[in-house]
Amino acid sequence: MKRNLFKLFINKLLAYPLWVKQVVYYRLYQNMKENNCERYIIKNIDHLFAMHVPTLTFQGKNELWDKSGGLDSNIYNFLKFVHSEYNILEISLNMFLSIEEVAKYYIFCLEQNYIEAPEAEEVYAMAGFIAGKFPTGDYFLKNGSITIDQLDVALAEQQRLADRGQHELIGKILVRLGFITQESVKTLFKLKADSRKRFVLNPETFPDSEQAAGSIQKLEDEVRALKNENNALKQTMARIIDMVKKYDD
Repeated sequence: MKRNLFKLFINKLLAYPLWVKQVVYYRLYQNMKENNCERYIIKNIDHLFAMHVPTLTFQGKNELWDKSGGLDSNIYNFLKFVHSEYNILEISLNMFLSIEEVAKYYIFCLEQNYIEAPEAEEVYAMAGFIAGKFPTGDYFLKNGSITIDQLDVALAEQQRLADRGQHELIGKILVRLGFITQESVKTLFKLKADSRKRFVLNPETFPDSEQAAGSIQKLEDEVRALKNENNALKQTMARIIDMVKKYDD
């Protein structure tokens, strides 16, 4: 049975009151802004690698069924989820893998013609970069941010500096030459660093506004019970004090 864990998680968040969602949205926006990721807020969702839904080729289906290649079990699990039309994020959640690990399986299966090439250039470029197949310059080339001539100029400049004993990263050179922005480079490496982190969702611990409301009601009932118990105790103590006074008299 297909379990879209992230969809379940989002549905739980959407069930929150509007004022809560406003605060969550604001905090997320601020975090994206602080990490120079604002451009990803409005980006076409079809261009996001995490939301990409791979498609099995005929060769991929055959390999999944007969396993003639004797591949790693994770490869076959990856193909199984692709066959079930899971997106990359869902594959990551269900296989308990980081996006970087899934990207490596994705690129491998793409090279073996087990899955079809994505339509969006950004998906292929990001997958290759996260998987470690494409260096920074190739990423920006493959997603259409720079031309081959601009990359050649940057590489020539990098070599010129290297001949003088100076090492400069290609990303910095591309920024210095005005071909890309500093924000683009920061965002890219932030994504790569975070792609190594595993994101685990447990349906049993999903946030639930109804459960939260129930918890508050339960707490209020407990407080009310404690108040009643306290009042009863005060009354008992008052009666004991009266009895002591009468005894002393």
